Formats: sequence, structure tokens, C-alpha cells
Amino acid sequence: RARSMARRTGLRCRVLDEAAMRKLGMGALLGVSAGSAEPARFIILEHGKVTGKGRRRPLVFVGKGVTFDSGGISIKSAAGMGDMKFDMSGAAAVFGAMQAIAELGVGQPVVGIIPATENLLDGKSMKPGDVLKTMSGKTIEIDNTDAEGRLILSDALTYGQRYEPAGLVDLATLTGACVVALGEHASGLMSNDDDLAAKIEDASRITAERVWRLPMWPEYREQIKSPVADMKNTGGRYGGAITAAALLAEFVGDTPWAHLDIAGTAWSSNTRPYIPRGGVGVGVRLLVQLARNWGSRRK
Repeated sequence: RARSMARRTGLRCRVLDEAAMRKLGMGALLGVSAGSAEPARFIILEHGKVTGKGRRRPLVFVGKGVTFDSGGISIKSAAGMGDMKFDMSGAAAVFGAMQAIAELGVGQPVVGIIPATENLLDGKSMKPGDVLKTMSGKTIEIDNTDAEGRLILSDALTYGQRYEPAGLVDLATLTGACVVALGEHASGLMSNDDDLAAKIEDASRITAERVWRLPMWPEYREQIKSPVADMKNTGGRYGGAITAAALLAEFVGDTPWAHLDIAGTAWSSNTRPYIPRGGVGVGVRLLVQLARNWGSRRK
């Protein structure tokens, strides 16, 4: 699908297979994909001049692409598992945004990155207690295999830094905790950069895709400490949306970064005036508006 869309719109597209991911050291993404018969893919879409001399520093968008999430060894309950195909909504938003950005001819260079995999049960699946080594070299102890989205995003965010982006934004149906906090009415926004967060909030007001910023205090990082690794992949029951973001923050360095938890907004159980029941494409208009606003700024 990515290759077809890229040919149609003029985007550049590269798709890495598992051998290429292994060479890059993407142990977190490969750890999640180990239980699936469908091999993982790592998709890169590029719009405009994103590398080389004379370029304008690009925006990089990363979308969680778990095409089906059983929870792995820490299996989900049967109720509602059929809807877990929507766990690739972050990836879908990046696909849609990149297509629109190309077709609109937005002046800002943009890169879209999608780590794509299933999270299933198998004799080869990762297990609670395992330690995975990420592309960055940092290690993550697996406390719960159903906290897989942050694992695949950790490698994708590390890869995204190769572009030295002006801003790095990830979207993910990441936590039920964010749904508990904000319901279906707003996406959770967490960021290490006030200026980038404000630009996302500005774009949100224009597109009516509401976001609500949550804090990123150091105490949340304390919750994901591990005695055997650099961090563990869950931080307990409290503040779950923020402790997930605290793990992601470990893989962005000093790059201006924002995380959008779209678990509550990506899927609608009811038909609304202009949004049918099911996947609603949340994030597409927001990312496009952010890129358009960014492109209108002086270099």
C-alpha cells in the first residue's frame, strides 16, 4: 500500500524487511514481531528534500502500526479483541497525512515512518521478564507484553533522529489509561518542547481534532525504573499514559518531540455527523495543518 501510494503521489518510499531491521539493531520491534507468522516491515515515506546540503530541516511523523494486537503472552480478554485491528491507527494517520501533504504540495519537507507488525502468541513470542536491546543501545525489561506499542516506537523514534528533524511527532493508540482520562473527546499530548506543543495545539484548534496536554514530570520516569535494564515497559497502574510517554522520551534525545496518544479518539463506536462508526482517521488533518503552518514560516 505504501509503495502504491508513493508512486501515485510522488513520495519516495523505502520498506525495510526484518533482515535490514536486524542489521540496524531494532531489537524492540523484532521482539514484538517474533510471535507472528507475518514478518514485520519498517516503512519510510519522504516528501521534499529531507537530506543533504541546503535542505530545510524536516518534520518527522511516526505512527504505531500494530496491525493486530492480541496482547501477546499477556493476552487480552476476548471481549472486544476483534477491534484490535485498529491498533494501527497511528500508522494510518501518518499514511493519510503524507498522502495529503504530497497532493497539496506542502512546502515543508516531511518524513513519515511506520513500524508495522502484529503482536501475537507463539513459542517464539517475547515473554514477561525478557530484556530487549533497542536500536539506540538502551535496554527494556518486558513487564507486560501488551505494552508493545512503545517498544516498536522506541526503534522508530531512534531511526527518525537520523533526519535531524525540526520536530518529531508520534501518534499511537497507546494506552487505555488515556481513554480513562480523556474519553473519546481529546487525544493526550505529551512533549519535551513547549514550542512544538503549542504549534500542535494551534493546529488542533484549526482542525477541531482536540488535544489535551499532560505533564511529563521526572517522577513519572521513576515509575519505569528496572533493576535489570535501562527501563521497563510499564510503570504500574497510575499515570499509565504518561509513564508510556516517559519511556518514549528516552529515545528522542534533545530533539523537539511530541507524543499523541490517540487510543480514545482513533475509533468511534457511534456515527457522528461527518464521521462514520469505526476508524475515524484522527490525526490526519492535525498533521497536515501542522506541516502547512510550519511550511509557511520563514526558513
